[in-house]
Amino acid sequence: MWQKLRRIGVEMYAYLTDFYVVKNYLGMLALVSGILLMTFWWLKCYTNHGESVQVPSYVGMNIREASRKAKSRNFNVAVSDSIYEVGKPPGLILTQDPKPQSRVKEGRTIYFTVTKNNPDIVRLPDLAGNDDYDLYSRKLGRLGLKPRIIARVADPKLEANTILEVLYRGDTITQKIRGGNFPIEMGGMVDFIVSEAVTLTVSIPDCVCQTLDAAKFLIQTSDLSVGTIISDATVTDMETAYVYRQSPKYDPNGTMRKGEQIDLYVTQERPRTCGE
Repeated sequence: MWQKLRRIGVEMYAYLTDFYVVKNYLGMLALVSGILLMTFWWLKCYTNHGESVQVPSYVGMNIREASRKAKSRNFNVAVSDSIYEVGKPPGLILTQDPKPQSRVKEGRTIYFTVTKNNPDIVRLPDLAGNDDYDLYSRKLGRLGLKPRIIARVADPKLEANTILEVLYRGDTITQKIRGGNFPIEMGGMVDFIVSEAVTLTVSIPDCVCQTLDAAKFLIQTSDLSVGTIISDATVTDMETAYVYRQSPKYDPNGTMRKGEQIDLYVTQERPRTCGE
């Protein structure tokens, strides 16, 4: 038994120390090592060694300028959506994906939403059962249209702000919008003639030194409308701001037409001229 094991050991040793055997094994080892090294090198190159770059903000730029700057940083660009916005030139970037300041690999595609040249076409809602100006104007606002009142007509038979006529570009279209099929460009101005109460005037409320919320309540309970709210540089919280000026000014003997607007000027701290 011992002799048999010794013979096997001698044969194994002779095989493993044979020059050609050793040469072949070393060659195989070198080949496998080379393949592994090349694989790791390729993976590092493909993933850019695990490095990432920060995405700049392109929002507000023209698409051409943004594309040029993005490509100079090894980004690809693509427009994913286009939206019409009133008053904004075409090709202006509104949003981007990935978002600004996020980190991505070089060569990543950045998708832009841009403004487009031609406005969308929307259709005016039907007036049937929907002739209250306040409600109807809010619907138009959600459609991207601009409603405005150009005249008021006293009518004791109707509720105030009932729509009497609808005009577009100077033409009366009241009957044309029956059925909700009248097309109009988004951003267009729609004019209205509405009814008003027979009692035409109310006293001017004194809003100065009031908080903004209190002033709004005072105006609305006087059958007037809150106009433009203009804040100065000190305002950080509109809810706690104070009115320091109003237009038209308070006049104990003055009157305004019902539904007219009062513009409010607000500041953060209570004005020193206000009494305790």
